[in-house]
Amino acid sequence: MKQNDFLGRRVFGVTALGAALMLVLAGCSAGGTGQAAGEPFTGEYTGPEVELSYWNGFTGGDGPFMEKMVSDFNAEHDNIKVVSNTMQWTDFYQRLPAAVTAGEGPDVGVMHLDQLATNAARNVIIPIDDLADDLGLTANDFTEEVWDAGVYKDARYGIPLDVHSLAMYYNTEHFAAAGIEEAPTDAASLQDALGKLKAAGYETPFWMPTRWPSHLMNLSLLWQNDGEPYGDDGATFDSAAGVKALEWQRSIVDDGYSPGDVAIDSQYVAFKNGETSITWDGIWQINDLSESGLPYAVAPIPAIGETDAVWANSHNFFLPRQANADKNKVNASKVFIAWMSEQSAEWAGSGMIPARQSVRDAGALDGLPQEAIAETIDSMRFLPPIPGIGGVQAETLEIAVADGVQGTTSPSEALKKAAGTATKLMDDNKASFGD
Repeated sequence: MKQNDFLGRRVFGVTALGAALMLVLAGCSAGGTGQAAGEPFTGEYTGPEVELSYWNGFTGGDGPFMEKMVSDFNAEHDNIKVVSNTMQWTDFYQRLPAAVTAGEGPDVGVMHLDQLATNAARNVIIPIDDLADDLGLTANDFTEEVWDAGVYKDARYGIPLDVHSLAMYYNTEHFAAAGIEEAPTDAASLQDALGKLKAAGYETPFWMPTRWPSHLMNLSLLWQNDGEPYGDDGATFDSAAGVKALEWQRSIVDDGYSPGDVAIDSQYVAFKNGETSITWDGIWQINDLSESGLPYAVAPIPAIGETDAVWANSHNFFLPRQANADKNKVNASKVFIAWMSEQSAEWAGSGMIPARQSVRDAGALDGLPQEAIAETIDSMRFLPPIPGIGGVQAETLEIAVADGVQGTTSPSEALKKAAGTATKLMDDNKASFGD
C-alpha cells in the first residue's frame, strides 16, 4: 500500500467547528439506533436475496485482497450480494456522515479504529455489542489494547479485522557491507548500527522525516518512555516522556545520520531507491517494497526507551445508523462481518496482521514478512477513543514534531505550545460532541 492510500494520510483533520457542524447534521436523523427489531441473529442468513452496500477505503495494494475476500463471500452466499464502494479514506470520512444523514449510507463498512469514537459521537454508527455477543467474540481472542479501544461510552462500535503498526525496514545489502549481522533492538544497538553504516560509506543512513510518519514515531517513543499523549483533562504529550522522545528524533539529525529537513515521503522514496539504510514506516509498505526488488528485511522498531511500545491502528467493521433499517439487510450484514472476521487469514496477504489470536495461532502469518511484527503485538498501542482526536493531532502534535525535528523550535517549547492548543481543541470538541 502506498502511503497516500493509508489513513487518508495525515488523517482527515476535524476542527472543533467542523465536528460541531457534522454533529448537527447527524442529529437530524431519526432518534434511537434505527435498527429494525427482528429474529435473533443465528449466524446464518436464510431470508430473501439482499444486496449490501459495503464502504471501504482500500484503494492501495490492499484493495485486491479485499475484493478477493468479498468475491469469495458472494460465491458462498447465494442470497447475499455484497457490492463494494471503494474510495480514498479522506473521501470516505468526509462523505459518510452526510450520506448516513441523507439515508444514503452503506449497509456495512470498515473504518480505522481511531475514527470510531468520532463517528459514534456524531451518531453516524451504532453500538454493536449485540453483534460481538452473537459472534461469540470477546477480549480473549484479541489483545486488550485493540479490543478496549473499540469501546466509546461503555458501548462497542467496532469489530477489529486487523492491526497494523510501525516497523523498522532495513537494507540487507547495506547491513552486510557494514558488518551488521542482526537488526537493532534497542537504542545502543541502533546507535552502533548507524555508526557502522556511516563508516561503511552510507553518509545519512536513517532519514528522520519532519511530517508523516514522524508524529507516529514520536507517539511510539513517548509510550516507550512510559508517557501518554492524552488524558481526561487534555493533551499530555508535552510531558518529560514526550520531550525525551522528540529530543531523540532531533538527535538523529544533530548526529549527522539524517538531513535536517526531510520533505514528506522523501524518507520512504529514498529507502525504496536504496539511498538510505533504515526507515521506520507502517507494515502496509511490505508489499510495495517486496514488489520493488529492494533487498530488505523488516523488524520491530527498537526499544529506544525503557518499555517495548509502538504506535498501531486497526481496521474495524461497523454498522451505520439507519432511520428505517431493513432487518434482513442488518442480519445479512452481520453474517458478512462474521465471515470476514473468520476468514481474516486471507487478509494477511495484504501485509496486515489479523486481529484475532485464534486466526494467527492457526498459522495465518507463517512465512509472511509481518510474522516478526506480530510477535510483538502485545506492545502495540492505540490512540484513546476520544472524538475528534485525529483533527486535534493534525493541528498540534504533527506540527510540533515537525518543528522539533527541523530544529526551528526546541522540543520542549514546541510540545508545550502544541499541548496547550490541543487541550483547548479537545475542550471545544467535548462541548460540540456533548461528551
